[in-house]
Amino acid sequence: MRWQGQRESGNVEDRRGSRAVRRGGIGLLLLALVGSFLFDIDPETTMDIGNAILGNDEQTEETGKPVEEDAKEQQLRRFVSVVLADLEDTWHTIFKANNLTYEEPKLVLFREDVNTKCGIGQADIGPFYCPADKKVYLDLSFYEELKRDLGAPGDFAQAYVLAHEVGHHVQKLLGASDEVDRQSEKLSEVESNRLSVRLELQADCYAGIWAHYADRTRHLVEPGDIEEALNAASKIGDDHLQRSAGYEVTPDTFTHGTSAQRVRWFKRGYKSGDPSQCNTFGAEKL
Repeated sequence: MRWQGQRESGNVEDRRGSRAVRRGGIGLLLLALVGSFLFDIDPETTMDIGNAILGNDEQTEETGKPVEEDAKEQQLRRFVSVVLADLEDTWHTIFKANNLTYEEPKLVLFREDVNTKCGIGQADIGPFYCPADKKVYLDLSFYEELKRDLGAPGDFAQAYVLAHEVGHHVQKLLGASDEVDRQSEKLSEVESNRLSVRLELQADCYAGIWAHYADRTRHLVEPGDIEEALNAASKIGDDHLQRSAGYEVTPDTFTHGTSAQRVRWFKRGYKSGDPSQCNTFGAEKL
């Protein structure tokens, strides 16, 4: 990806020098988040709740110290800031074309754990979006896991991850995620999981739309970049993750979609550049 020398976003909130601290006993589990890629989590115990994040109802605080980073981490920080800026440009353009105003999300960088309005976020669930504070949370060490543990290397694979989470922010702004929450309250676990799959695949399609604009409009995409994103999408399909962990593939527990579905919807967004083509909720076949 041709990202060097591009504009960096001013919406990066660096909390890598802070740690989340619990006061009192363990409180309630908050299951409000959408966006975890479920990396390094036991599918048997977590696939059924999907994108959950552990939190509690006790008051929390963070203790801060100066951020220390090596050259590799510094470059990753700059990279995600550039990608976030390009996502801002893309969604401002799309929203304006539809007579809407795009509200830019914050990207919070953290290490290990972090306070959010959805509870205490932990790095081992991967990047996530908290709809309660409209922020994307990312531990930069995740990108090493993406390459090493999942076999999805490349800077465009990394960009795809961030674009997917910002896709959840777009869903929040347009009301899709709130509607899914409302409907899920009335549904069985299996039916709720199926609705979650549609939400996640739409976020993949939105990530593809960003890739379309980054490629066709701003010419940031290099040969092999789209293949990196497609490879990443295939490696985080529910079926692939369950199979890789040694578990039986159980479609009723899927919350994000199969590898083929995730690839298909990213491609759809990338080829069309049209958000109206991302209506996973109205699609007969995913």
